[in-house]
Amino acid sequence: MIESARALGRRAIVLRGWAELSLLDDQADCLAIAEVNLQALFERVAAVVHHGGAGTTTTAVRSGAPQVVIPQHYDQHYLAQRVQQLGIGTAHAPGTPSTESLMRALERTLQPEVATCAQSIASAREYYGTMRGEAVPSVVHLNAASPAARVEINVSQATNFLREPIIAHMNNGVVHHIEGSMNGPLGDYCTDGKMRGLGVLRSHGGRWQAIQDGEVHIDIAVIAAPCADPFGNANGVNGPAACGSLNFALADSLYADRVIVVTDYLVPFPAIPWQIQGSNVDCVVCVDRIGDPSKIVSGTTEITRSPDRLLIAELAARFVREAGILKDGFSFQAGAGGTSLAFAIYLREMMKRAGVKARFIRGGSTKYLVEMLSEGLTDYILDGQTFDLHGVASMRDDPHHVPTSPFTSYNYHGKGFFGTLVDVVVLGATEVDVNFNANVVTHSDGRLLHGIGGWQNCLFAGCTLLAVPAVRDRIPVIVDDVTTLTGPGDLIDVIVTERGIAINPRRIDLLEAVKGKDLPIRDIRDIQREVYQFCGGKPKPPRRSGQVVAVVKWVDGTVLDSVWMVER
Repeated sequence: MIESARALGRRAIVLRGWAELSLLDDQADCLAIAEVNLQALFERVAAVVHHGGAGTTTTAVRSGAPQVVIPQHYDQHYLAQRVQQLGIGTAHAPGTPSTESLMRALERTLQPEVATCAQSIASAREYYGTMRGEAVPSVVHLNAASPAARVEINVSQATNFLREPIIAHMNNGVVHHIEGSMNGPLGDYCTDGKMRGLGVLRSHGGRWQAIQDGEVHIDIAVIAAPCADPFGNANGVNGPAACGSLNFALADSLYADRVIVVTDYLVPFPAIPWQIQGSNVDCVVCVDRIGDPSKIVSGTTEITRSPDRLLIAELAARFVREAGILKDGFSFQAGAGGTSLAFAIYLREMMKRAGVKARFIRGGSTKYLVEMLSEGLTDYILDGQTFDLHGVASMRDDPHHVPTSPFTSYNYHGKGFFGTLVDVVVLGATEVDVNFNANVVTHSDGRLLHGIGGWQNCLFAGCTLLAVPAVRDRIPVIVDDVTTLTGPGDLIDVIVTERGIAINPRRIDLLEAVKGKDLPIRDIRDIQREVYQFCGGKPKPPRRSGQVVAVVKWVDGTVLDSVWMVER
Protein backbone atom coordinates (compact mmCIF):
# COMPACT_ATOMS: atom_id res chain seq x y z
CA MET A 1 0.00 0.00 0.00
CA ILE A 2 2.85 2.38 0.88
CA GLU A 3 4.58 1.75 -2.45
CA SER A 4 1.31 2.34 -4.33
CA ALA A 5 0.72 5.62 -2.49
CA ARG A 6 4.29 6.78 -3.17
CA ALA A 7 3.93 5.96 -6.87
CA LEU A 8 1.02 8.42 -6.94
CA GLY A 9 2.84 11.07 -4.92
CA ARG A 10 0.66 10.50 -1.87
CA ARG A 11 1.37 10.05 1.84
CA ALA A 12 0.13 6.98 3.72
CA ILE A 13 -1.21 6.21 7.20
CA VAL A 14 -1.09 2.54 8.25
CA LEU A 15 -3.37 1.29 11.03
CA ARG A 16 -1.38 -1.47 12.80
CA GLY A 17 -4.44 -3.40 13.99
CA TRP A 18 -4.34 -6.91 15.40
CA ALA A 19 -1.79 -7.96 12.73
CA GLU A 20 0.73 -5.43 14.12
CA LEU A 21 1.51 -4.03 10.66
CA SER A 22 4.73 -2.04 10.40
CA LEU A 23 6.31 0.42 7.96
CA LEU A 24 8.82 -0.41 5.22
CA ASP A 25 11.22 2.35 6.25
CA ASP A 26 11.42 5.55 8.27
CA GLN A 27 10.64 8.05 5.49
CA ALA A 28 8.47 11.00 6.46
CA ASP A 29 5.71 10.26 3.94
CA CYS A 30 4.19 7.41 5.95
CA LEU A 31 2.95 6.91 9.49
CA ALA A 32 1.88 3.87 11.52
CA ILE A 33 -0.71 4.33 14.27
CA ALA A 34 -2.55 2.17 16.81
CA GLU A 35 -6.18 2.59 17.91
CA VAL A 36 -7.78 5.80 16.67
CA ASN A 37 -11.17 7.42 16.12
CA LEU A 38 -11.77 6.25 12.55
CA GLN A 39 -14.61 8.72 11.98
CA ALA A 40 -12.32 11.65 12.77
CA LEU A 41 -9.44 10.16 10.78
CA PHE A 42 -11.42 9.28 7.65
CA GLU A 43 -12.79 12.82 7.42
CA ARG A 44 -9.22 14.04 6.92
CA VAL A 45 -7.91 11.64 4.27
CA ALA A 46 -8.21 11.54 0.47
CA ALA A 47 -9.10 7.83 0.41
CA VAL A 48 -9.44 4.77 2.64
CA VAL A 49 -8.07 1.32 1.70
CA HIS A 50 -9.72 -1.47 3.70
CA HIS A 51 -11.08 -5.02 3.66
CA GLY A 52 -14.77 -4.17 3.38
CA GLY A 53 -16.02 -4.94 6.87
CA ALA A 54 -19.46 -3.57 7.57
CA GLY A 55 -18.23 -1.23 10.32
CA THR A 56 -15.30 0.19 8.37
CA THR A 57 -17.39 0.62 5.21
CA THR A 58 -20.14 2.43 7.11
CA THR A 59 -17.65 4.72 8.84
CA ALA A 60 -16.02 5.60 5.53
CA VAL A 61 -19.43 6.33 3.98
CA ARG A 62 -20.42 8.54 6.91
CA SER A 63 -17.10 10.37 6.65
CA GLY A 64 -17.49 11.07 2.94
CA ALA A 65 -14.15 9.41 2.19
CA PRO A 66 -13.63 7.62 -1.15
CA GLN A 67 -12.79 3.94 -0.67
CA VAL A 68 -10.74 1.12 -2.15
CA VAL A 69 -12.27 -2.11 -0.85
CA ILE A 70 -10.23 -5.34 -1.04
CA PRO A 71 -12.75 -8.01 0.09
CA GLN A 72 -11.64 -11.24 1.72
CA HIS A 73 -14.81 -13.16 2.63
CA TYR A 74 -18.51 -13.11 3.63
CA ASP A 75 -20.43 -9.87 3.00
CA GLN A 76 -17.26 -7.95 2.17
CA HIS A 77 -17.61 -8.89 -1.50
CA TYR A 78 -21.13 -7.44 -1.62
CA LEU A 79 -20.07 -4.25 0.16
CA ALA A 80 -17.15 -3.80 -2.21
CA GLN A 81 -19.45 -4.01 -5.21
CA ARG A 82 -21.97 -1.67 -3.58
CA VAL A 83 -19.27 0.95 -3.00
CA GLN A 84 -18.29 0.77 -6.67
CA GLN A 85 -21.90 0.85 -7.90
CA LEU A 86 -22.54 4.02 -5.90
CA GLY A 87 -19.51 5.70 -7.45
CA ILE A 88 -17.88 6.33 -4.04
CA GLY A 89 -14.90 4.04 -4.54
CA THR A 90 -13.38 1.01 -6.25
CA ALA A 91 -13.89 -2.70 -5.69
CA HIS A 92 -10.46 -4.34 -5.90
CA ALA A 93 -10.22 -8.00 -6.81
CA PRO A 94 -10.37 -10.28 -3.74
CA GLY A 95 -7.18 -11.53 -2.16
CA THR A 96 -3.76 -9.93 -1.85
CA PRO A 97 -3.21 -6.83 -4.01
CA SER A 98 -0.03 -6.05 -5.91
CA THR A 99 1.58 -2.63 -5.94
CA GLU A 100 0.40 -2.17 -9.53
CA SER A 101 -3.19 -3.30 -8.96
CA LEU A 102 -3.60 -1.15 -5.86
CA MET A 103 -2.08 1.84 -7.61
CA ARG A 104 -4.62 1.52 -10.44
CA ALA A 105 -7.47 1.22 -7.92
CA LEU A 106 -6.24 4.30 -6.05
CA GLU A 107 -5.94 6.26 -9.30
CA ARG A 108 -9.60 5.62 -10.07
CA THR A 109 -10.70 6.36 -6.52
CA LEU A 110 -8.81 9.65 -6.27
CA GLN A 111 -10.69 11.20 -9.19
CA PRO A 112 -12.58 14.40 -8.19
CA GLU A 113 -15.99 13.03 -9.21
CA VAL A 114 -15.59 10.10 -6.79
CA ALA A 115 -14.86 12.46 -3.90
CA THR A 116 -17.88 14.61 -4.83
CA CYS A 117 -20.16 11.57 -4.94
CA ALA A 118 -18.83 10.27 -1.61
CA GLN A 119 -19.54 13.63 0.03
CA SER A 120 -23.06 13.58 -1.41
CA ILE A 121 -23.82 10.16 0.08
CA ALA A 122 -22.35 11.28 3.42
CA SER A 123 -24.66 14.30 3.45
CA ALA A 124 -27.66 12.03 2.81
CA ARG A 125 -26.70 9.74 5.69
CA GLU A 126 -26.23 12.70 8.03
CA TYR A 127 -29.80 13.78 7.31
CA TYR A 128 -31.48 10.37 7.47
CA GLY A 129 -29.55 8.86 10.36
CA THR A 130 -27.91 5.47 10.77
CA MET A 131 -30.83 3.14 10.11
CA ARG A 132 -32.66 5.09 7.43
CA GLY A 133 -29.48 6.20 5.72
CA GLU A 134 -28.68 2.63 4.73
CA ALA A 135 -31.67 2.65 2.35
CA VAL A 136 -30.82 5.89 0.60
CA PRO A 137 -28.42 4.45 -2.00
CA SER A 138 -30.43 1.27 -2.43
CA VAL A 139 -33.19 0.46 -4.88
CA VAL A 140 -36.57 0.68 -3.17
CA HIS A 141 -38.57 -2.52 -3.70
CA LEU A 142 -42.33 -2.61 -3.24
CA ASN A 143 -43.25 -5.55 -1.06
CA ALA A 144 -46.54 -7.37 -1.48
CA ALA A 145 -46.84 -7.46 2.30
CA SER A 146 -46.89 -3.66 2.44
CA PRO A 147 -50.12 -1.65 2.31
CA ALA A 148 -51.25 -0.93 -1.25
CA ALA A 149 -49.78 2.30 -2.54
CA ARG A 150 -51.41 5.16 -4.36
CA VAL A 151 -49.11 5.90 -7.27
CA GLU A 152 -49.21 9.47 -8.55
CA ILE A 153 -47.26 9.11 -11.77
CA ASN A 154 -47.20 10.37 -15.34
CA VAL A 155 -46.59 7.51 -17.74
CA SER A 156 -47.87 9.13 -20.95
CA GLN A 157 -44.43 8.90 -22.55
CA ALA A 158 -43.37 5.66 -20.85
CA THR A 159 -42.36 2.55 -22.71
CA ASN A 160 -43.72 -0.92 -22.00
CA PHE A 161 -40.60 -1.43 -19.86
CA LEU A 162 -42.23 0.88 -17.30
CA ARG A 163 -45.88 0.02 -17.87
CA GLU A 164 -45.52 -3.73 -17.46
CA PRO A 165 -43.96 -3.60 -13.94
CA ILE A 166 -46.69 -1.18 -12.85
CA ILE A 167 -49.37 -3.55 -14.12
CA ALA A 168 -47.65 -6.40 -12.27
CA HIS A 169 -47.66 -4.33 -9.05
CA MET A 170 -51.38 -3.60 -9.50
CA ASN A 171 -52.11 -7.28 -10.08
CA ASN A 172 -50.43 -8.31 -6.83
CA GLY A 173 -51.99 -5.47 -4.83
CA VAL A 174 -48.87 -3.37 -4.24
CA VAL A 175 -50.19 -0.43 -6.28
CA HIS A 176 -53.81 0.48 -5.67
CA HIS A 177 -54.44 2.98 -8.46
CA ILE A 178 -52.81 5.60 -10.67
CA GLU A 179 -53.32 9.33 -10.68
CA GLY A 180 -51.82 10.45 -13.96
CA SER A 181 -51.74 9.65 -17.65
CA MET A 182 -52.74 6.17 -18.76
CA ASN A 183 -52.43 4.90 -22.31
CA GLY A 184 -51.56 1.70 -24.13
CA PRO A 185 -51.58 -1.34 -21.83
CA LEU A 186 -52.28 0.84 -18.78
CA GLY A 187 -55.23 2.48 -20.51
CA ASP A 188 -56.66 -0.92 -21.39
CA TYR A 189 -56.04 -2.19 -17.85
CA CYS A 190 -58.04 0.72 -16.42
CA THR A 191 -60.92 0.69 -18.91
CA ASP A 192 -61.23 -3.09 -18.53
CA GLY A 193 -62.06 -2.43 -14.87
CA LYS A 194 -59.02 -4.24 -13.48
CA MET A 195 -57.58 -1.41 -11.38
CA ARG A 196 -58.65 -1.66 -7.74
CA GLY A 197 -59.02 2.07 -7.17
CA LEU A 198 -60.32 5.01 -9.16
CA GLY A 199 -57.94 6.52 -11.72
CA VAL A 200 -57.59 10.31 -11.76
CA LEU A 201 -56.72 12.32 -14.87
CA ARG A 202 -55.42 15.86 -14.33
CA SER A 203 -53.86 18.58 -16.43
CA HIS A 204 -50.36 19.90 -15.74
CA GLY A 205 -51.81 22.85 -13.87
CA GLY A 206 -54.39 20.62 -12.19
CA ARG A 207 -51.62 18.45 -10.81
CA TRP A 208 -49.92 21.48 -9.27
CA GLN A 209 -53.28 22.59 -7.82
CA ALA A 210 -53.90 19.16 -6.33
CA ILE A 211 -50.46 19.02 -4.71
CA GLN A 212 -50.65 22.61 -3.50
CA ASP A 213 -54.12 22.13 -1.98
CA GLY A 214 -53.18 18.86 -0.27
CA GLU A 215 -55.44 16.69 -2.43
CA VAL A 216 -52.32 14.77 -3.49
CA HIS A 217 -49.76 14.10 -0.76
CA ILE A 218 -46.30 13.02 -1.94
CA ASP A 219 -44.28 11.03 0.57
CA ILE A 220 -41.13 10.64 -1.53
CA ALA A 221 -40.25 12.45 -4.75
CA VAL A 222 -37.39 11.03 -6.79
CA ILE A 223 -36.26 13.56 -9.39
CA ALA A 224 -33.94 12.43 -12.18
CA ALA A 225 -31.66 15.39 -12.88
CA PRO A 226 -29.18 15.52 -15.77
CA CYS A 227 -27.03 17.88 -13.66
CA ALA A 228 -26.88 18.50 -9.91
CA ASP A 229 -24.53 19.65 -7.18
CA PRO A 230 -24.04 18.06 -3.73
CA PHE A 231 -26.35 20.67 -2.16
CA GLY A 232 -29.24 19.50 -4.35
CA ASN A 233 -29.49 22.28 -6.91
CA ALA A 234 -30.37 20.66 -10.23
CA ASN A 235 -31.06 21.46 -13.85
CA GLY A 236 -31.88 19.67 -17.06
CA VAL A 237 -29.75 21.63 -19.52
CA ASN A 238 -26.27 20.34 -18.65
CA GLY A 239 -24.73 16.89 -18.53
CA PRO A 240 -24.75 13.89 -20.89
CA ALA A 241 -28.48 13.26 -20.34
CA ALA A 242 -29.59 16.90 -20.75
CA CYS A 243 -33.34 17.04 -21.43
CA GLY A 244 -34.34 20.70 -21.02
CA SER A 245 -36.53 21.96 -18.21
CA LEU A 246 -37.12 20.16 -14.88
CA ASN A 247 -39.93 22.48 -13.89
CA PHE A 248 -42.64 19.83 -14.08
CA ALA A 249 -40.96 18.39 -10.98
CA LEU A 250 -40.91 21.75 -9.21
CA ALA A 251 -44.12 21.08 -7.28
CA ASP A 252 -42.72 17.73 -6.11
CA SER A 253 -39.57 19.41 -4.82
CA LEU A 254 -41.59 22.03 -2.95
CA TYR A 255 -44.27 19.85 -1.35
CA ALA A 256 -42.99 16.27 -0.98
CA ASP A 257 -42.01 15.05 2.49
CA ARG A 258 -38.69 13.76 1.18
CA VAL A 259 -36.97 14.80 -2.03
CA ILE A 260 -34.21 12.73 -3.63
CA VAL A 261 -32.32 14.03 -6.66
CA VAL A 262 -30.70 11.29 -8.76
CA THR A 263 -28.01 12.36 -11.21
CA ASP A 264 -25.24 11.01 -13.40
CA TYR A 265 -23.49 14.39 -13.66
CA LEU A 266 -22.52 15.82 -10.28
CA VAL A 267 -20.76 19.20 -10.36
CA PRO A 268 -19.33 21.33 -7.57
CA PHE A 269 -21.71 23.81 -5.98
CA PRO A 270 -23.43 25.71 -7.52
CA ALA A 271 -25.16 23.93 -10.40
CA ILE A 272 -26.31 26.84 -12.53
CA PRO A 273 -29.04 27.37 -13.53
CA TRP A 274 -30.85 25.76 -10.64
CA GLN A 275 -34.28 24.77 -11.89
CA ILE A 276 -34.69 22.69 -8.72
CA GLN A 277 -33.47 24.49 -5.59
CA GLY A 278 -31.22 22.54 -3.26
CA SER A 279 -32.84 24.04 -0.18
CA ASN A 280 -35.83 21.78 -0.93
CA VAL A 281 -33.78 18.61 -1.50
CA ASP A 282 -32.96 16.05 1.19
CA CYS A 283 -30.24 14.10 -0.58
CA VAL A 284 -28.47 13.59 -3.88
CA VAL A 285 -27.68 10.13 -5.26
CA CYS A 286 -25.16 9.47 -8.03
CA VAL A 287 -25.73 6.72 -10.59
CA ASP A 288 -23.95 5.65 -13.75
CA ARG A 289 -26.68 6.80 -16.12
CA ILE A 290 -30.13 8.32 -15.75
CA GLY A 291 -31.34 8.21 -19.33
CA ASP A 292 -30.75 8.43 -23.06
CA PRO A 293 -31.29 11.99 -24.37
CA SER A 294 -31.69 10.73 -27.95
CA LYS A 295 -35.03 9.24 -26.89
CA ILE A 296 -36.38 12.75 -26.26
CA VAL A 297 -37.13 12.92 -29.97
CA SER A 298 -40.36 11.03 -30.58
CA GLY A 299 -42.61 10.36 -33.54
CA THR A 300 -44.92 13.15 -32.43
CA THR A 301 -42.30 15.77 -33.31
CA GLU A 302 -42.39 15.01 -37.04
CA ILE A 303 -44.26 17.29 -39.43
CA THR A 304 -47.28 15.58 -40.91
CA ARG A 305 -47.03 14.38 -44.49
CA SER A 306 -50.77 13.84 -44.84
CA PRO A 307 -52.27 16.19 -47.46
CA ASP A 308 -55.42 16.57 -45.33
CA ARG A 309 -53.44 17.43 -42.19
CA LEU A 310 -51.26 19.90 -44.12
CA LEU A 311 -54.41 21.57 -45.41
CA ILE A 312 -55.75 21.82 -41.86
CA ALA A 313 -52.48 23.42 -40.72
CA GLU A 314 -52.54 25.92 -43.57
CA LEU A 315 -56.18 26.83 -42.91
CA ALA A 316 -55.39 27.34 -39.21
CA ALA A 317 -52.53 29.71 -40.04
CA ARG A 318 -54.66 31.59 -42.57
CA PHE A 319 -57.42 31.98 -39.99
CA VAL A 320 -54.98 33.49 -37.49
CA ARG A 321 -53.85 35.96 -40.13
CA GLU A 322 -57.30 36.86 -41.47
CA ALA A 323 -58.81 37.22 -37.98
CA GLY A 324 -56.28 39.98 -37.26
CA ILE A 325 -54.43 38.01 -34.56
CA LEU A 326 -51.17 37.99 -36.54
CA LYS A 327 -49.64 41.37 -35.72
CA ASP A 328 -46.57 42.81 -34.04
CA GLY A 329 -46.26 41.78 -30.41
CA PHE A 330 -48.76 38.91 -30.63
CA SER A 331 -48.18 35.52 -28.97
CA PHE A 332 -49.09 31.97 -29.84
CA GLN A 333 -48.80 28.40 -28.61
CA ALA A 334 -48.71 25.24 -30.69
CA GLY A 335 -48.22 21.65 -29.68
CA ALA A 336 -45.65 19.13 -30.89
CA GLY A 337 -47.98 17.01 -33.02
CA GLY A 338 -47.51 16.81 -36.76
CA THR A 339 -50.35 19.20 -37.63
CA SER A 340 -49.33 21.75 -34.98
CA LEU A 341 -45.73 21.71 -36.24
CA ALA A 342 -46.94 22.31 -39.79
CA PHE A 343 -49.09 25.19 -38.51
CA ALA A 344 -46.01 26.81 -36.93
CA ILE A 345 -44.12 26.56 -40.21
CA TYR A 346 -46.96 28.10 -42.23
CA LEU A 347 -47.28 30.86 -39.63
CA ARG A 348 -43.54 31.52 -39.72
CA GLU A 349 -43.66 32.19 -43.47
CA MET A 350 -46.65 34.49 -43.03
CA MET A 351 -44.82 36.40 -40.30
CA LYS A 352 -41.80 36.86 -42.56
CA ARG A 353 -43.91 38.15 -45.43
CA ALA A 354 -45.84 40.53 -43.16
CA GLY A 355 -42.75 41.68 -41.24
CA VAL A 356 -44.38 40.63 -37.96
CA LYS A 357 -42.50 39.74 -34.78
CA ALA A 358 -44.08 37.89 -31.84
CA ARG A 359 -43.45 38.99 -28.27
CA PHE A 360 -43.31 35.37 -27.14
CA ILE A 361 -44.04 31.83 -28.25
CA ARG A 362 -45.39 29.53 -25.59
CA GLY A 363 -45.21 25.80 -25.66
CA GLY A 364 -43.07 22.74 -25.81
CA SER A 365 -40.04 23.72 -27.84
CA THR A 366 -38.95 22.04 -31.05
CA LYS A 367 -36.31 22.93 -33.63
CA TYR A 368 -38.96 24.86 -35.58
CA LEU A 369 -39.64 27.23 -32.68
CA VAL A 370 -35.91 27.50 -32.01
CA GLU A 371 -35.39 28.53 -35.63
CA MET A 372 -38.04 31.26 -35.24
CA LEU A 373 -36.18 32.58 -32.20
CA SER A 374 -32.83 32.56 -33.99
CA GLU A 375 -34.41 34.27 -37.03
CA GLY A 376 -35.65 37.13 -34.86
CA LEU A 377 -39.34 36.28 -35.32
CA THR A 378 -39.97 36.27 -31.57
CA ASP A 379 -38.44 37.92 -28.53
CA TYR A 380 -38.80 34.86 -26.30
CA ILE A 381 -39.69 31.21 -26.14
CA LEU A 382 -41.46 30.48 -22.86
CA ASP A 383 -40.86 26.77 -22.64
CA GLY A 384 -42.87 24.34 -20.54
CA GLN A 385 -41.44 21.14 -22.02
CA THR A 386 -38.60 20.41 -24.44
CA PHE A 387 -39.45 18.03 -27.27
CA ASP A 388 -36.12 17.68 -29.07
CA LEU A 389 -32.39 18.23 -28.63
CA HIS A 390 -32.50 21.53 -30.54
CA GLY A 391 -34.74 22.83 -27.79
CA VAL A 392 -32.37 21.51 -25.11
CA ALA A 393 -29.37 23.28 -26.64
CA SER A 394 -31.30 26.51 -27.14
CA MET A 395 -32.52 26.56 -23.55
CA ARG A 396 -28.96 26.05 -22.33
CA ASP A 397 -27.32 28.65 -24.58
CA ASP A 398 -29.92 31.37 -25.27
CA PRO A 399 -31.20 33.51 -22.36
CA HIS A 400 -34.28 34.35 -24.47
CA HIS A 401 -35.29 30.68 -24.31
CA VAL A 402 -36.84 30.58 -20.84
CA PRO A 403 -37.93 27.47 -18.90
CA THR A 404 -41.29 27.93 -17.19
CA SER A 405 -43.22 25.92 -14.63
CA PRO A 406 -46.89 24.89 -14.40
CA PHE A 407 -47.16 27.25 -11.41
CA THR A 408 -46.54 30.42 -13.43
CA SER A 409 -48.19 29.28 -16.64
CA TYR A 410 -50.99 26.87 -15.75
CA ASN A 411 -51.91 26.91 -12.04
CA TYR A 412 -55.51 28.05 -11.90
CA HIS A 413 -55.30 28.49 -8.11
CA GLY A 414 -52.36 30.86 -8.31
CA LYS A 415 -52.85 34.62 -8.11
CA GLY A 416 -52.36 34.63 -11.83
CA PHE A 417 -51.20 32.36 -14.64
CA PHE A 418 -49.92 33.65 -17.93
CA GLY A 419 -51.84 31.15 -20.04
CA THR A 420 -54.47 33.88 -20.27
CA LEU A 421 -51.93 36.17 -21.96
CA VAL A 422 -51.45 33.90 -24.99
CA ASP A 423 -53.30 35.36 -27.99
CA VAL A 424 -53.94 32.13 -29.87
CA VAL A 425 -53.33 28.46 -29.14
CA VAL A 426 -53.56 25.61 -31.65
CA LEU A 427 -54.38 22.20 -30.17
CA GLY A 428 -55.61 18.79 -31.26
CA ALA A 429 -58.45 16.58 -30.01
CA THR A 430 -59.76 13.04 -30.28
CA GLU A 431 -63.36 14.19 -30.72
CA VAL A 432 -65.34 17.43 -30.81
CA ASP A 433 -69.09 17.77 -30.72
CA VAL A 434 -71.59 20.19 -32.23
CA ASN A 435 -71.52 22.25 -29.03
CA PHE A 436 -67.70 22.66 -29.36
CA ASN A 437 -66.98 20.41 -26.38
CA ALA A 438 -63.83 18.35 -26.85
CA ASN A 439 -62.32 15.03 -25.77
CA VAL A 440 -58.60 14.23 -25.61
CA VAL A 441 -58.42 11.28 -23.18
CA THR A 442 -60.43 8.44 -24.77
CA HIS A 443 -60.96 6.83 -28.15
CA SER A 444 -64.42 6.95 -29.66
CA ASP A 445 -64.82 3.41 -28.27
CA GLY A 446 -64.37 4.73 -24.73
CA ARG A 447 -60.90 3.27 -24.11
CA LEU A 448 -58.28 5.49 -22.48
CA LEU A 449 -56.01 7.00 -25.09
CA HIS A 450 -53.67 9.34 -23.20
CA GLY A 451 -53.49 12.01 -20.53
CA ILE A 452 -54.56 15.64 -20.52
CA GLY A 453 -51.14 17.28 -20.27
CA GLY A 454 -51.37 21.05 -20.58
CA TRP A 455 -54.31 20.85 -22.99
CA GLN A 456 -57.00 22.03 -20.53
CA ASN A 457 -54.85 24.87 -19.25
CA CYS A 458 -54.31 26.22 -22.76
CA LEU A 459 -58.05 26.74 -23.27
CA PHE A 460 -57.82 30.08 -21.45
CA ALA A 461 -55.94 31.72 -24.34
CA GLY A 462 -57.48 34.63 -26.23
CA CYS A 463 -58.45 32.30 -29.08
CA THR A 464 -58.49 28.51 -28.74
CA LEU A 465 -58.33 26.72 -32.07
CA LEU A 466 -58.65 22.94 -32.47
CA ALA A 467 -57.03 21.61 -35.64
CA VAL A 468 -58.62 18.19 -36.21
CA PRO A 469 -59.49 15.96 -39.15
CA ALA A 470 -63.20 15.60 -39.75
CA VAL A 471 -62.66 11.86 -40.18
CA ARG A 472 -60.07 9.62 -38.54
CA ASP A 473 -59.80 5.99 -39.71
CA ARG A 474 -63.28 6.30 -41.26
CA ILE A 475 -64.69 7.31 -37.88
CA PRO A 476 -66.32 10.77 -37.67
CA VAL A 477 -64.50 13.14 -35.31
CA ILE A 478 -67.37 15.65 -35.09
CA VAL A 479 -70.09 13.91 -33.05
CA ASP A 480 -73.31 14.81 -31.27
CA ASP A 481 -71.73 14.43 -27.83
CA VAL A 482 -68.11 13.66 -27.01
CA THR A 483 -67.42 10.30 -25.39
CA THR A 484 -65.51 11.93 -22.51
CA LEU A 485 -65.69 15.64 -21.78
CA THR A 486 -62.20 17.08 -21.29
CA GLY A 487 -62.75 20.71 -22.30
CA PRO A 488 -66.05 22.67 -22.28
CA GLY A 489 -67.26 24.31 -25.47
CA ASP A 490 -67.47 27.69 -23.76
CA LEU A 491 -63.68 27.89 -24.00
CA ILE A 492 -63.20 26.44 -27.50
CA ASP A 493 -63.52 29.06 -30.21
CA VAL A 494 -62.65 27.55 -33.58
CA ILE A 495 -62.65 24.05 -35.12
CA VAL A 496 -60.48 23.75 -38.24
CA THR A 497 -60.94 20.65 -40.41
CA GLU A 498 -60.00 19.74 -43.97
CA ARG A 499 -63.69 20.27 -44.86
CA GLY A 500 -64.03 23.75 -43.46
CA ILE A 501 -63.71 26.03 -40.44
CA ALA A 502 -66.40 26.24 -37.76
CA ILE A 503 -66.49 29.25 -35.39
CA ASN A 504 -68.22 29.04 -32.03
CA PRO A 505 -71.35 31.23 -32.27
CA ARG A 506 -70.37 32.80 -28.95
CA ARG A 507 -67.37 34.42 -30.64
CA ILE A 508 -69.22 37.11 -32.55
CA ASP A 509 -65.97 39.10 -32.74
CA LEU A 510 -64.23 36.34 -34.67
CA LEU A 511 -67.20 35.86 -36.99
CA GLU A 512 -67.13 39.58 -37.78
CA ALA A 513 -63.34 39.64 -38.20
CA VAL A 514 -63.33 36.98 -40.95
CA LYS A 515 -66.52 38.05 -42.72
CA GLY A 516 -65.83 38.36 -46.44
CA LYS A 517 -62.36 36.81 -46.14
CA ASP A 518 -61.19 33.94 -48.33
CA LEU A 519 -61.82 31.25 -45.75
CA PRO A 520 -64.17 28.20 -45.88
CA ILE A 521 -66.30 29.21 -42.87
CA ARG A 522 -69.08 26.68 -42.26
CA ASP A 523 -71.59 25.73 -39.61
CA ILE A 524 -70.26 22.82 -37.55
CA ARG A 525 -73.48 20.83 -38.08
CA ASP A 526 -73.10 21.13 -41.86
CA ILE A 527 -69.60 19.64 -41.63
CA GLN A 528 -70.94 16.89 -39.38
CA ARG A 529 -73.76 15.99 -41.80
CA GLU A 530 -71.32 15.80 -44.69
CA VAL A 531 -69.02 13.53 -42.71
CA TYR A 532 -71.86 11.26 -41.58
CA GLN A 533 -72.95 10.86 -45.20
CA PHE A 534 -69.40 10.09 -46.27
CA CYS A 535 -68.85 7.54 -43.46
CA GLY A 536 -72.20 5.81 -43.80
CA GLY A 537 -73.98 7.32 -40.84
CA LYS A 538 -73.60 8.16 -37.19
CA PRO A 539 -70.97 6.16 -35.26
CA LYS A 540 -72.18 3.67 -32.68
CA PRO A 541 -71.68 4.71 -29.06
CA PRO A 542 -69.17 2.73 -26.99
CA ARG A 543 -70.43 -0.28 -25.04
CA ARG A 544 -69.93 0.90 -21.49
CA SER A 545 -70.85 -0.80 -18.24
CA GLY A 546 -72.16 0.96 -15.17
CA GLN A 547 -68.73 1.01 -13.47
CA VAL A 548 -66.70 4.22 -13.32
CA VAL A 549 -62.97 3.45 -13.60
CA ALA A 550 -61.51 6.97 -13.71
CA VAL A 551 -62.47 10.61 -13.46
CA VAL A 552 -61.41 13.66 -15.44
CA LYS A 553 -60.60 16.62 -13.21
CA TRP A 554 -61.03 20.22 -14.31
CA VAL A 555 -58.34 22.83 -13.66
CA ASP A 556 -59.89 23.88 -10.34
CA GLY A 557 -59.97 20.33 -8.95
CA THR A 558 -63.66 19.62 -9.58
CA VAL A 559 -64.77 16.50 -11.47
CA LEU A 560 -65.62 17.23 -15.10
CA ASP A 561 -66.54 13.75 -16.37
CA SER A 562 -66.10 10.04 -15.77
CA VAL A 563 -64.40 7.28 -17.71
CA TRP A 564 -66.42 4.08 -17.71
CA MET A 565 -65.48 0.45 -17.89
CA VAL A 566 -65.77 -0.69 -21.52
CA GLU A 567 -67.25 -4.02 -22.50
CA ARG A 568 -65.15 -5.97 -24.97
